Amino acid sequence: MSRRVSRWALTVPLALTLAAGLSGCGSSDSATPAPAAPAASGSTAPTAPSSEVTTLTVFAAASLTGTFTELGKAFETAHPGTTVRFNFGSSATLAQQIVEGAPADIFAAASPAAMKTVTDASLAGAPITFVRNSLQIAVPADNRAKVDDLADLADPKIKVALCAEQVPCGAAAAKALDAAGLKVTPVTLEQDVKATLTKVELGEVDAALVYRTDVLASGGKVQGIDFPESGKATNDYPIASLSRAPAPEAAERFVDLVLSQQGKDVLTKAGFQTP
Repeated sequence: MSRRVSRWALTVPLALTLAAGLSGCGSSDSATPAPAAPAASGSTAPTAPSSEVTTLTVFAAASLTGTFTELGKAFETAHPGTTVRFNFGSSATLAQQIVEGAPADIFAAASPAAMKTVTDASLAGAPITFVRNSLQIAVPADNRAKVDDLADLADPKIKVALCAEQVPCGAAAAKALDAAGLKVTPVTLEQDVKATLTKVELGEVDAALVYRTDVLASGGKVQGIDFPESGKATNDYPIASLSRAPAPEAAERFVDLVLSQQGKDVLTKAGFQTP
């Protein structure tokens, strides 16, 4: 009898010791987070903020192509995960596109009149004038027609390109010509200043009235000739965030960049004037 009790007494502590060990292992495993359960059908797993992508859409006058492209790259660098997309063109055309419902966050126009189309439709906040621009006579690098001043453009032998009068560069040209008392018959009317300048660069015309910033941006492909009446046809450039902006916070930050010292440096280097 005593042998059976002794054997049982040895067996029970050993069993309790093994059970305690197994219990300790189970406690350690339960402290490790279990894999997340699969998402329910129709649900979307949360995305980490660092992987979120914001697209900022900027509608801007064609004459801002070079400067805004540079500022867009700087903005993307300063705000990882943000992509800036531009729609450059005639301010009048861009304004109409916005009124017709084109999705955009910012409008930067080459004239207050173009911006007014958008503000009158209650589609933009209060615009801010951020730069001014004035006209020059653009001629090919060799100036084969020997154009010296604005009066030369009235000579029917001189082939002239102008912007269409409904776009800002065309309206400015009309003001300058009226101030000089000149009647010019262009061989072509273009829908934005870049297209007008291209006619000179390709040698299809002898001269054109374009912004001085576009002459500088040509990199020597054309010459720019100043004329006194350009001072009576200076264009103010307003910028505004749009009321239906898909990315309103990014829009506000981009406008701040344009108005900042960094933005002013980029714009004035390109030939724009501060307001």
